[in-house]
Amino acid sequence: MSEYEASMTAETVGVTEHLPASYTQKALNDDVFRMIGWPGRIWWAVFILDLAILLTGGIVLRNQIVLGLGVAGYTRPVMWAAYITNFVFWVGIAHCGTLVSAVLYLFRSHFRRAVYRVAEAMTVFGVLTAALFPLLHTGRPWFGYWLVPYPSQRGLWPNFRSPLEWDVFAVTTYLTISSIFFLVGLIPDAAVARDRAKHPAMKLLYQVFSFGWIGTNTNWKYYYGGYIFFAAMATPLVFSVHSVVSWDFAMAQTPGWHSTLFAPYFVAGAIFSGVAMVINLLIPIRKTFKLEHIVTLDHMEKLSKLVLLTSNIVAYSYLTEFFIAWYGPSKLERDLFWYRFTGHYWWAAWIMFTCNALIPLALWFKPVRRNMLVLFILCLFVNVGMWFERFVIIATSLARPVDPAVTVYYRMSWTEAAITAGAFAWFFMFFLIFVRLLPAFSIAEIKETLTMPMRRKPA
Repeated sequence: MSEYEASMTAETVGVTEHLPASYTQKALNDDVFRMIGWPGRIWWAVFILDLAILLTGGIVLRNQIVLGLGVAGYTRPVMWAAYITNFVFWVGIAHCGTLVSAVLYLFRSHFRRAVYRVAEAMTVFGVLTAALFPLLHTGRPWFGYWLVPYPSQRGLWPNFRSPLEWDVFAVTTYLTISSIFFLVGLIPDAAVARDRAKHPAMKLLYQVFSFGWIGTNTNWKYYYGGYIFFAAMATPLVFSVHSVVSWDFAMAQTPGWHSTLFAPYFVAGAIFSGVAMVINLLIPIRKTFKLEHIVTLDHMEKLSKLVLLTSNIVAYSYLTEFFIAWYGPSKLERDLFWYRFTGHYWWAAWIMFTCNALIPLALWFKPVRRNMLVLFILCLFVNVGMWFERFVIIATSLARPVDPAVTVYYRMSWTEAAITAGAFAWFFMFFLIFVRLLPAFSIAEIKETLTMPMRRKPA
């Protein structure tokens, strides 16, 4: 336990986002690297439970591959169901990391320093999870390379008018840039971990991640030059990637999809769910490892304000959709939005609206924003609501198409539910390994907030 921790009694309402003058660089190193050397019982219990859920999802997926997509519960015309819902959800979750790390870095928003590493890791793991579902949705994931344009003997070429092809380029681009950005930010901290590591395997691991970093002025010069370059490169992805995902729907003539609102609406929703997930990850970490002095109440309050802002944008988008459906000339649009809230899927639509538009209104009150238990539960509701938002957009529009003769009621099958749970386990498996092996907070950037030691004048 560091000297500062020993002097702390409890979190206070007046705590700032800056570390106190008495906090030293050694104490910061000890606090952050304490997480790496922590193979405690809690971590192992959570990790084994996570692997058990992932194994269950893998067994169910094997069953689906052997028996075919019929076990997934698809009901014509609802052929985009839970898998595409999960794809859009995880792409949205991945958006927050780029916003917090790249956009806020360019705007010199200093509160990001203590939280962006977790957000970046969440981005990479979220994209890896999202990338699973287009492959699973095809039914033959081992032929996923057919989606990539490459010269072949058969002369085949992907159809670039297909939204599925757009997703391939969006996801691969996002994964590439966000992974490079994540690895570049890790370099100085991996070098510190390399110098502290005693086990040869861990020392080799950190040697790989540090890329031969020795901390010279030249190293820092090129590091900051490369970091700001990738930050500028990643910033447009915040707006482009989820806009492309929204065009999967907006380019169709299906009622409830064909809307010019979808691109900004999806981008705001992605940031909304992503920031909520960051809060859900940070609160247990700061509590378990006693890092309340690094990730302070002010950091959490600013993140919650971002949740409030994007919640208002999402709620405004909902109301705009309702108004245009009522005011516009299309009776099909009007009937569909009425059906969403009063038809077979009324429960899903009301969960969506309540969790995304009504419950976050509590964040207008400062005591709510600074109460970690309440904030954690509220952000859980947000992510539940955002999953149901994607479900409502996909399932209700496809279940009630233009031709009323083919209206159906789609129910998620146990296969889809197990694979959905397995996807969450897949994400948390990566995140648990990350927390165990790599610094979850940027030591190099947090040190910039420390007070420089004063030199004692000679007597």
